[in-house]
Amino acid sequence: MISVQYLATSLIVILLPGPGVLYTLTTGFVHGRKAGVLAAAGCTAGILPHLLATILGLAAVMHQSALAFQVLRCAGALYLLYLAYATWRDTSAFAVDSDAPQLSGTSIMVRAVLTNILNPKLTLFFLAFLPQIVDPHAGPALEQMLVLSGVFMTMTFAVFVVYGVLAQQVRARIAGSARVQAWLRRGFAATFAALGARLALPDR
Repeated sequence: MISVQYLATSLIVILLPGPGVLYTLTTGFVHGRKAGVLAAAGCTAGILPHLLATILGLAAVMHQSALAFQVLRCAGALYLLYLAYATWRDTSAFAVDSDAPQLSGTSIMVRAVLTNILNPKLTLFFLAFLPQIVDPHAGPALEQMLVLSGVFMTMTFAVFVVYGVLAQQVRARIAGSARVQAWLRRGFAATFAALGARLALPDR
């Protein structure tokens, strides 16, 4: 059931830059290692609604309903654009010695969960990919989907934790350069905006 093909495909999907990866990197860089781990946990938890939708058949309904999918797409795009705006405006966030208040663990988790809940591509991934992996001769389909999803979520958490820790280490190395911090802030904001714009535009 858990084949090398499944593990390889899942790893590629997880490693590809997306809203969750970017949010974890940003949070780890701005707020430190612990915050990066919390962001990774929140992004992982944000996968659960997509799994539930797939199991209940809601993903198939959304896939067939252009309006429902467009609503989810637009909500995700707007949230990414909000993150871009917030990152751009917060000029003190990337300053290591900043006296600005830190985000609470709850705030980090909520933002991370929203980041992945509002990612329609995760729903389509579970809808299109998981059913192909389920082996009708290997036991109940629901149990297989739960196991496969558990493996996917475990891999997601592990990879995102690495992203968050690496971001914190990069921060420590450029702590003395206000110029680099400013360019990174603008870069993160621009990337959030680009992802939001890409999600808002229909696929060609």
